[in-house]
Amino acid sequence: MAAGNHSTVTEFIFAGLTDKPELQLPLFLFFLGTYMFTVVGNLVMITLIALSSHLHTPMYYFLSSLSFIDLCYSTVITPKMLVSFVSEKNIISYPECMTQLYFFAFFIISECHMLAVMAYDRYVAICKPLLYNITMSYQVCSWLIVEVYMMGLIGATVHTGCMLRVVFCKDKIINHYFCDLLPLLQLSCSSTYISKLVLLCLSAFNIVAPTLAILGSYASIIASILQIRSTGGRSKAFSTCSSHILAVTIFYGSLTFMYLQPSNVSSMDQGNVSSVFYTIIVPMLNPLIYSLRNMDVKVALKKIIEKRLFCI
Repeated sequence: MAAGNHSTVTEFIFAGLTDKPELQLPLFLFFLGTYMFTVVGNLVMITLIALSSHLHTPMYYFLSSLSFIDLCYSTVITPKMLVSFVSEKNIISYPECMTQLYFFAFFIISECHMLAVMAYDRYVAICKPLLYNITMSYQVCSWLIVEVYMMGLIGATVHTGCMLRVVFCKDKIINHYFCDLLPLLQLSCSSTYISKLVLLCLSAFNIVAPTLAILGSYASIIASILQIRSTGGRSKAFSTCSSHILAVTIFYGSLTFMYLQPSNVSSMDQGNVSSVFYTIIVPMLNPLIYSLRNMDVKVALKKIIEKRLFCI
């Protein structure tokens, strides 16, 4: 019989971000506004890229997928988190918790690898411009997207499978605002050695490997840019990469703090703050980062607005 079948806990209670009553309403309004902005911003990016023919390029194909991922994993977490601010107890059943864990892991791992794919796309565009249309063909882009989601699928399946084998007895208060791996493992009354080992190995692979790919891509990009003689050419090349660098820094910085920090120096309170960045803030910021710093997106948005006004 599987170890998970011996668990006596049928539901969990989220401790949430704070237990101070005076902060409940301000935090609820803040995160509600953030979530609404996330949904609208990412839907606008997806729609804009789909409707604007001049944005039908690999770079925006990947950006559209990134917006879809951001929209999905924010939706997996934020609505349930908002309940903590307006109810006495935010309860989630065991099956719902495992489902939330699965989809969170799937989308967060997918985003890790999607950012690496986007860095590779910029590397090819700047370092090998003459081969760009061949290297980043529609078939290649499609396969890269499939591989990104396959990595998410494999990682989520392994993590959730390990968690289903963990035994939960009496303690059912999760010191977090969603079903994440580390807070759940703290509640276990069985051995978590294998689960923690798997978590460390997969976290290292899904964070370190894409990070190394991104660093390698941008090292080559910077070397190529420095060889450009004209100041205008350098500025244009840097502008195409600056948005991605900013998004990567925020996302991987908060993710590394949460999952790759030594256990003897980490705390769940610090982890909660870090988690807010990559689960709530980053999905909201990405549409802003890629739209406000991207002239093509601005032009496409302006054209669509003008077309709609003209039709009216």
